[in-house]
Amino acid sequence: MNFSLPACKVSASALCSLPRLLNSGLVSWSWRKEHIAESEMEIDLGEMPFNMAFHPSDHLVAAALITGDLHLYRYGADSTSQKLLEVKAHSESCRAVRFINGGQAIITGSKDRSILATDIETGTAIARLEDAHEDAIYSLINVTESTIATGDDQGCMKVWDTRQRTCCNSFTAHEDYVSDMTYVPDSGKLLGTSGDGTLSVCNLRSNKVQTRSEFSEEELLSVVIMKNGRKVICGSQDGTLLLYSWGFFKDCSDRFVGLAPNSIDCLLKLDEDRVIAGCENGLISVVGILPNRVIQPLAEHSEYPIERLGFSHDRKFLGSISHDQMLKFWDMDELLQSDDANNTQEDQGDASEDDDGEGMDVDMNPPKSKKGTKRKNVQNGSSSGNTSAAFFSDM
Repeated sequence: MNFSLPACKVSASALCSLPRLLNSGLVSWSWRKEHIAESEMEIDLGEMPFNMAFHPSDHLVAAALITGDLHLYRYGADSTSQKLLEVKAHSESCRAVRFINGGQAIITGSKDRSILATDIETGTAIARLEDAHEDAIYSLINVTESTIATGDDQGCMKVWDTRQRTCCNSFTAHEDYVSDMTYVPDSGKLLGTSGDGTLSVCNLRSNKVQTRSEFSEEELLSVVIMKNGRKVICGSQDGTLLLYSWGFFKDCSDRFVGLAPNSIDCLLKLDEDRVIAGCENGLISVVGILPNRVIQPLAEHSEYPIERLGFSHDRKFLGSISHDQMLKFWDMDELLQSDDANNTQEDQGDASEDDDGEGMDVDMNPPKSKKGTKRKNVQNGSSSGNTSAAFFSDM
C-alpha cells in the first residue's frame, strides 16, 4: 500500500541536524548546552504520525498515523502516559485529527477520502462519511464549536456542520494540495495555503473564493494570523516566512529568511508578536514578527521534519511530532524561561502596518497559475447545503 504524501519529502536539507546549524556559526555549542531543552515526556507511537491534537480541557492527546490508526493517550504531570484507545480508523493513512463537540469525540480525515467521528470513551465510530472529497484529504481544522473545515490534494476546501451533518460550503480554492488553514471568526473568512504556492481567502458568508495571492516560487505549508489580525504569516518550502497585510493579499508585504534553507512545515502562534516554527531539520524555534528575528531555537525534536506542533489545554506543554515516530512534550515554562528576558514589547514597524489599511474586499479576481499545473483555474465556491449528501452515514 502506498502511503506517500505530497508534502512529506525528506530532502538532503531535511537530514540537517543541529550540528550543521552549529557549524554554520548561527548557533554556538555553548548556546546549545545552555538553551536546548530536553523533552519532558515522550510517547512512542510505533508508526510515523502525520498529525496530533490536544483535548480542549483534559490531559488527553490524539495522534493520527500513517497506518490509518488513531491513538488516544492520557498524559500526566509526572511525565507518565497511558494509551486509552487504538482504533483502525481508516483504510489508508490518517492525515488529520481534531477534537470536536467539546472534546467528546475525535474527528479524522484520511487519504482514503473519508471523515470519521470516534467516541473518545468507547472508541466506537459515531458516524462516517466515505466520500467526503473527490481526492485524498490532507488537512482539517476546527472552525467553530460545531463546524470543521477540510482540504484535499486537489485544492478543494469544504466546511462541514458536525451537528446537522451537512456540507455548508465548498471552495475550489487551489490547484494543489491544501497544506494548512485558519479561520477568522470576526470576518467569516477561511484562509488556506497550498502546494501551488498561493494563499487563498474564502468568504463563508457569500460562499465565494474572495481572493488569492500571486503564485510564489515555493510551496506554502503553514499559516497563522498575528498582530491582532493585521498580518497573515505563511511558512514556505524554502524556509522563507511570507508576511501579508490584511486586505492586501496579492503579494506579501515582507519576507523573512532567518530560518532558510529548511522548510517551515508548521507554525503555532505563541502571542501576537511571536510564533513557534517547526522546520524540516527537526528544530523548533521562536520567531519574532515585526521586527522579524529568530529569538531563539527552543528544542530539537529529531533530525527529521516537524509534522505538527500544538499546545496542551493549559499551555503547560508544547507537543511535537516528527518522522521518528515519537510524540514529545516540552515544558513551556522551561522553554520560554530565557526567551522572556529577550521578549520586550517592540512597536517598530507598527506604523507602517497601519498604512496598509483594513479593507477586506480587494483582489477579487484570483490570478491564473504561472506553473502550468494540471489543476483547473480557481472558481467561486458553490453552496452545497441542501443538495449535499448527509455529513455522516450513521453507523
